[in-house]
Amino acid sequence: MHFPVLICDDSNLARRMVMRSLPSDWNAEIIMAENGLEAMQVLMTRHISLMFLDLTMPEMDGIEVLREIKKHKIETFVIVVSGDIQPQMQERVQQLGALSFIKKPIDYAKLERILLDYGLYNLGQTAAFS
Repeated sequence: MHFPVLICDDSNLARRMVMRSLPSDWNAEIIMAENGLEAMQVLMTRHISLMFLDLTMPEMDGIEVLREIKKHKIETFVIVVSGDIQPQMQERVQQLGALSFIKKPIDYAKLERILLDYGLYNLGQTAAFS
């Protein structure tokens, strides 16, 4: 059973960093998007269980993506991964429906804790749902 995960960031290095930070025993199907427009195309055509979303991107930024997800009532968990750590930005993304906010570079322990807390990952097992 695959767990579809979308990683959206305009930086290839950042996308790979997120991918490498995922639990190694997680049966995730990784899909990549270079900007918000690409991410929305994926979200509108298939179910994505979890999305990692950068905020600062060309074409469509992370805030716009969160608004579109809300507008289209797309059911996906979103974790924002950004270097913009201002408390007001963190509050704003959570008001727009983001599950959590992780500062770049990713703290592996924090990411694992978020995944465990929300039932998206069980230690030593595949994802809790798909």
